[in-house]
Amino acid sequence: MRTLFFLFIATVLSSTVFAQDNKSRTKEQKKEYVQQLALQEEEGIITFRKSYNFGVKLASDGYGISFEIGRARTDKKSMLYQVEFGEKKSSKEIKQQFNFNQPFIYGKENFVYPLKLGIQQQILLGNKSNKNGVNVTANYGGGATLALIRPYYIQIVLPNGLTYVKYTALDSTNFLHGDLLAGPPISKGWNELKVNPGLYAKTSLRFDYGIYNDLVSAIEVGIAGEYYSKPIHQMVLNDGKSFFFSGYVTVLFGKRK
Repeated sequence: MRTLFFLFIATVLSSTVFAQDNKSRTKEQKKEYVQQLALQEEEGIITFRKSYNFGVKLASDGYGISFEIGRARTDKKSMLYQVEFGEKKSSKEIKQQFNFNQPFIYGKENFVYPLKLGIQQQILLGNKSNKNGVNVTANYGGGATLALIRPYYIQIVLPNGLTYVKYTALDSTNFLHGDLLAGPPISKGWNELKVNPGLYAKTSLRFDYGIYNDLVSAIEVGIAGEYYSKPIHQMVLNDGKSFFFSGYVTVLFGKRK
């Protein structure tokens, strides 16, 4: 009986010591982890599991905004899930204005608004050398795009008053050679939207210059190609195109965790 009692006491004491030792080790591990994070922050090393970024894009054929969710796969590879919306412009567009009326673009046939949904692979090329350094990644990927096409209206002067016309076979003379007065109001043509599906691909370099590693402050420079199922007509005096190629710069800001 006495032997069992001493065995019980020894078991309780050993369990207590073991628990305290584990607790002490856990505290040391947490302390070491915090120290590693602080060191990584000072050295500029960026590690994350998720990221959420907003972007403002200026392209050679338009502009747009984007939202992106990043998921880290390894220390050097991540997947970026992106949605983007913008407006595509023709290089032939020349804005004109009479007096203080709404400006218009002579010969413009349609507004074109690409809506894109895609995935990119991100590969780390160079981490920050210090807290004030630059993180460089290469991105490539693509996805589906949907061109929303809205007819372009202009206001003209007729003998019986003012009216808005779009380009059609019947109104081509008025549209191109009439007494042009002003461009379209922002509300005109939305009930006549047409859609044109397609695919796109892009590749880029991203430079993250943010001081704090949990915040994203970056510039992305790249090229993109888009192909649509039917030709898109932007200007009356030019043929429609199915393929578009452009260069772009995007300013990104967001958060990592």
